[in-house]
Amino acid sequence: MSPDSSCPEPEQPPGGTLCTTDSLPAHRRHAYWRESLSRTFGAVDFSVPDEVQGGTIRAVPLGRLRAVTVDGERLTTRRTRRLVPPSGKDEYVVVKLLDRGVARLEQDGRDALLGPGDVFVYDRTRPFRLSLPQSFRTKSLLLPRETLGLSENDMAHLTASPLGPDTPLGRVLSPFLAGLVDGAGTYPSRIGELMVRNIVDLLGVLADERLNRTSPDAPRGNRALLLRIQAYIDRHLADPDLTPHTIARAHHISLRQLHRLFESEDATVGRWVQRRRLEECERELGRRASGRPIAAVAHRWGFTSAAHFSRVFRDAYGMSPREWRDAHS
Repeated sequence: MSPDSSCPEPEQPPGGTLCTTDSLPAHRRHAYWRESLSRTFGAVDFSVPDEVQGGTIRAVPLGRLRAVTVDGERLTTRRTRRLVPPSGKDEYVVVKLLDRGVARLEQDGRDALLGPGDVFVYDRTRPFRLSLPQSFRTKSLLLPRETLGLSENDMAHLTASPLGPDTPLGRVLSPFLAGLVDGAGTYPSRIGELMVRNIVDLLGVLADERLNRTSPDAPRGNRALLLRIQAYIDRHLADPDLTPHTIARAHHISLRQLHRLFESEDATVGRWVQRRRLEECERELGRRASGRPIAAVAHRWGFTSAAHFSRVFRDAYGMSPREWRDAHS
């Protein structure tokens, strides 16, 4: 689709692009919406009813990946064999959370009906059809296909096989994907890269599950457990009693097994908890709107001693919490 010269360029908020029809005259919204969808998702055929006037797209880069949130009305998107690009171009896989609405995805001989909370995958290097027949919100990651490290056969078992929020892996992947997309553009680069790697590992776990390759002692099985534990830690950072013993007990594993899981993270369990607490404190202290006293910020994220917090914060960031706040305000 060639660009419509009447369509404005997308806005450029910090960290990404924002395309919205909210401020456009009614007669320009439909054309701008179609052009915005094509600009975001590439060579795909979009069918948008004439009465649909638009929506909002927020796209933020995460290294070589993109995090995309779309709020819109009815549409159908498909990639026919004619639209599949030559090998090496536009080779992206889309991991999508249906946050609101219903959908239908067809790819690789499967026809999946989707509801709120479902996570699903489609491969843009092969034909597919995705229909969204009512108002919807989706949160997506666009990953270069090579980052997954999956064979053609593995990918063919992964597409159009939704994970519901009531499945064990879905309960981990759905909130993790939503949080990653919502927070894109705000993470320190190291944290963003780690979270993306975790998504990739979870997709590998899903592929193993679909191909019956799972084993309790398999590396990917351990990786899935580690991700669940890290998500648990994030939910309980404010608890001063969060310790390796309580974490191990909550996941019905031994303390030795817990420490072994964290050997790949270049940190002990205790150091990981402290690092995550510091990152949350650092982010809150750097926000202009945050008027909370420094001691209150430290307490909010699980530090019981203001002196200890100041010492470890200076060790991590090279300045005191007050100097950090002053520098970023």
